[in-house]
Amino acid sequence: MQKEVKKEIPKNFRGDHHISKESAGTAPDSNPWVYNERKERKISDYDVVIVGCGLSGVVIARRFAEEQKLRCLIVEKRNHIGGNCYDYIDEDTGILMNMYGAHLFHTNSKRVFDFVTRFGKWVRWEHQVVGNIDGMLCPIPPNITTVNMVCGAQIKSVKEMDEWLTKNQVKYKEIKNGEQMAKSRVGPTLYEKIFKHYTYKQWKKYPEDLDKSVLARIPCRNNYDTRYFSDKYQVLPEKGYTNFFVEMLDHELIDVHLNTDFFKLKESIPESTKVIYTGPVDRYFEQKGYETLEYRSINFHIERFKNYGYYQPNSVVNYPGKEVPFTRIIEYKHFLYQKSPHTVIVKETTTDKGDPYYPVLNERNMNLFKKYKALADKETNVHFVGRLANYKYFNMDQAILNALEYFDDKFCTEKKNKAKEHYTFVSDSV
Repeated sequence: MQKEVKKEIPKNFRGDHHISKESAGTAPDSNPWVYNERKERKISDYDVVIVGCGLSGVVIARRFAEEQKLRCLIVEKRNHIGGNCYDYIDEDTGILMNMYGAHLFHTNSKRVFDFVTRFGKWVRWEHQVVGNIDGMLCPIPPNITTVNMVCGAQIKSVKEMDEWLTKNQVKYKEIKNGEQMAKSRVGPTLYEKIFKHYTYKQWKKYPEDLDKSVLARIPCRNNYDTRYFSDKYQVLPEKGYTNFFVEMLDHELIDVHLNTDFFKLKESIPESTKVIYTGPVDRYFEQKGYETLEYRSINFHIERFKNYGYYQPNSVVNYPGKEVPFTRIIEYKHFLYQKSPHTVIVKETTTDKGDPYYPVLNERNMNLFKKYKALADKETNVHFVGRLANYKYFNMDQAILNALEYFDDKFCTEKKNKAKEHYTFVSDSV
């Protein structure tokens, strides 16, 4: 067993968001608030109640309202729309930034791309990441340049890179854990320098203690491509993600109540009303007395620099080593080439406490989820949709496609012979 990373940083991260009054989709305080100044209706007036105002809930609400003319109520416990995609204008710097970490939209699904581009203008953005490795800023995912810098190689072509990978990849009769999976893909040197300690900082477990599936998709380029993703469609919403949600929610049959606890109104919902639940599945069934599922969350430490150009040369710089406790630094000013005389950075560390982000996919949690899944399958007129309800990590495009296809399967009055889309999973979390 490896020693834990012991370095610490201050624990108060979440109280440093200075949200400008110009930011859309945000309640003015912590009291229950009807979004968009809509008329407040009785719960019995709604055909569908949707729990959660993130991607899964809003996509399904839009389809119910637009295609079936059903009146929808979205209840959201947070004080804003947009779920983890929510972004806002920083009051001190005028910079658009995400509250819950950088979100980079990428997909190979034309259906998803066509759907999102209905709501506001999107602009091409090919995301790049560099990692601070031994004091050098190297391309991430590792490519030819990374291998040459980190390993002292002299690779010049795709053929030479393929040969280097073949020579360095560790061969196993049977891959049993995340460490073996990683070494079988990138070899021991890149594993040690890029993935081993970064994985611990993110999961509080070294790869040897994680299921092999967690590191099964770690990317490695055999060329000079510096893009983080290789998807066909790579875009950002020109006015931010919150504005994208504002556009999706702009329908007379969709109401949103913020700062609203679903579980306080659950008993008042008529049995005939459809319920779309996108929250944590273990929270829904907590009265059953089962153990809770394990998640990793993220703490965000915000620092502002007045009259300062750029803090770092790239929007995202990863820190895969054990020298510092944070996984990465994000400088939002880089995204969409924003103009400001100031800048703001966010350092990220992960934690067991806080909002659930990443399901911890080990044997204990997967077996426990099966028990919750069995309970969910027995519910009448309650549908469990999205990453938290299904204990899966979805990229944004996967969350949207999952919601679109769930609606196709469960609610379309005219069943269409539309094949489900399948394409390579590329994790945003590495």
